[in-house]
Amino acid sequence: MTDSVTEDIKPNAPAMGTGTALPPEEIDRLTDDIVAALKTVYDPEIPSDIYELGLIYRVDIADDRQITIDMTLTAPGCPVAGEMPGWVENAVGAVPGVAGVTVNMTFDPPWDQSRMSDEARVALDMW
Repeated sequence: MTDSVTEDIKPNAPAMGTGTALPPEEIDRLTDDIVAALKTVYDPEIPSDIYELGLIYRVDIADDRQITIDMTLTAPGCPVAGEMPGWVENAVGAVPGVAGVTVNMTFDPPWDQSRMSDEARVALDMW
């Protein structure tokens, strides 16, 4: 018998900040729209979006609709390291209802392939 809670856990899913006074339905809408926006950002060298790769570690939605995102790269020396946070900021900043976006780059913990979703594994043929 499987536990439905553990079945729903996805290795690429970021931690979502809680404790906001926004209504739950608005948090759900913003969360869905932010995830959709993150899925439009690709590393030019990898045919999978940054969300499915598991590069997004945390998304916080504050009461004032400021979004804070902790993310990483597949490697610290990634050629687009200087540009990727701006791409993420622009994509999420275009979501209706988002007041502003702060992107924090971190390499702790370092990214590894275990964070990838099944979709990313299929795209990269990494089974």
